[in-house]
Amino acid sequence: MNDVYQVILHPQITEKSTVLREENKYAFVVNRNATKVQIRRAAEELFDLKGDIVSVHTMQVRGKPKGKMHRYKRGRRPHWKKAIITLREGATIQAFESI
Repeated sequence: MNDVYQVILHPQITEKSTVLREENKYAFVVNRNATKVQIRRAAEELFDLKGDIVSVHTMQVRGKPKGKMHRYKRGRRPHWKKAIITLREGATIQAFESI
């Protein structure tokens, strides 16, 4: 995965991620096959954070069952991967400051 836009898909904006921003932590939905190193490099390139990233935590999130039964099977939302990027004290991502 060489394209940074294939690694970091979009930010995750929830109440919990908004509270985490006070601790310099930012949440993103990332490609399920992306590694922590790829996520770190993509964030550094996308948001110009050279040397500002302290850590990257990732987690696999299972999709919820949704909808009605169809042919004896219940529908399901897709599984996805979340990454929480911690920045050093005083560093911010400018794209999040307007939200």
